[in-house]
Amino acid sequence: MKAIIVGGGIGGLTTALMLHARGIDCEIFEQSEQVRELGVGINTLPHAIKELADLGLLPALDRVGIRTHELFYMNRTGQEIWREPRGTEAGFEYPQFSIHRGRLQAVIYQAVRARIGESRIHTGHRLGSFTQDDAGVTAYFFERDGAHRATARGDILIGADGIHSHVRAALYPHEGPARWNGTILWRGALDWPRYLTGRSMVIAGGMAAKLVVYPIGEGAREDRPLTNWAVMVKVAEPGVPPKKEDWSRLGRFEDLMPHVQRFHIPFVDAKALIEATPEFWEYPLCDRDPLPHWSHGRVTLLGDAAHPMYPVGSNGASQAILDARCLADRLRDADHVGQALFEYERERLPMTAQIVQSNRSGGPEGVIDAVEARAPDGFDNIDAVLTYEQRKAIVRGYASKAGFAKEQVNKQPLGAPANAA
Repeated sequence: MKAIIVGGGIGGLTTALMLHARGIDCEIFEQSEQVRELGVGINTLPHAIKELADLGLLPALDRVGIRTHELFYMNRTGQEIWREPRGTEAGFEYPQFSIHRGRLQAVIYQAVRARIGESRIHTGHRLGSFTQDDAGVTAYFFERDGAHRATARGDILIGADGIHSHVRAALYPHEGPARWNGTILWRGALDWPRYLTGRSMVIAGGMAAKLVVYPIGEGAREDRPLTNWAVMVKVAEPGVPPKKEDWSRLGRFEDLMPHVQRFHIPFVDAKALIEATPEFWEYPLCDRDPLPHWSHGRVTLLGDAAHPMYPVGSNGASQAILDARCLADRLRDADHVGQALFEYERERLPMTAQIVQSNRSGGPEGVIDAVEARAPDGFDNIDAVLTYEQRKAIVRGYASKAGFAKEQVNKQPLGAPANAA
């Protein structure tokens, strides 16, 4: 069997490693001229890290990322709503990683180069069209100027080409543009003084206005790790995105700073962190409605091409990695490609569709919205606003949907309140 993988991001590269580990031939076709370390910080959850560890990548991840120790949910003025240990600190067998998206992609990419070979990775190849018959799939790739560059033949074609997937557009030509919820996300990273454990993640504010801060790797000095920040603010009514979603568009301080004044985190000077960042990026927060099917004949979708979702709950990259493992297992075990794709879709589509819908209402971070709706000006006692069990139901309910719920081993009560900022 041979697979044609369209897209050289985290999902496509992980799929290549998974297929190779199961003895399935594959080639990757990426439209960019090179695989670049784009993006800023992301989190990858324990159930996804397990899959990367099974591929032998855990030591490399430890070299470039940070094992997340704890997570705080707060209101915009810094009052604690919920906190919990994360990853191995919470009793999971594998860690949660806070990591630069590009560095995560680079770890997987280097493994693909070493195991599959550079000759199987084709950059500067833009998918133009594909055809399929009873025996396989033929894909036609072009250069940016429209010149034909290559024709590939395989048993299956996997569209792992992101939220603007050419494969998805070919399968659903009338779907239209991505769905914008009216929110703009600004993100940057800078070496910054260590705070709390040095591995602590903070999310302050709900879906209307949110600030996120967490370290993602070593900095130039041991006491100043590379620290990711993100500000997410609803600025308009939902509709068509004002600009194309891509990670290469620089943000402007005059657009961002009026919103930063709304936040206060007691142990991080977020305003100073953001003001000191020389470059940061702007991104309209978009997703797409879940599809009825990912697979058509010998063609299927994976990762953001299949289920683009809002970046809450640390689930985008994690779900793409889980897709890759599931698809590779089904292809190895099935007697026919069609059977494999049916089983893959049956297992993965319902769960990811549920996550997409949940992320629209804040996912686990919806606990912040629930508190802010009841106490917009803050609180004296969090349990008088929303009980511990009510908060736990929101956070744990999402973990169950995303497939990583467990009874955690805690050094302190989950969500134990610290009511004063």
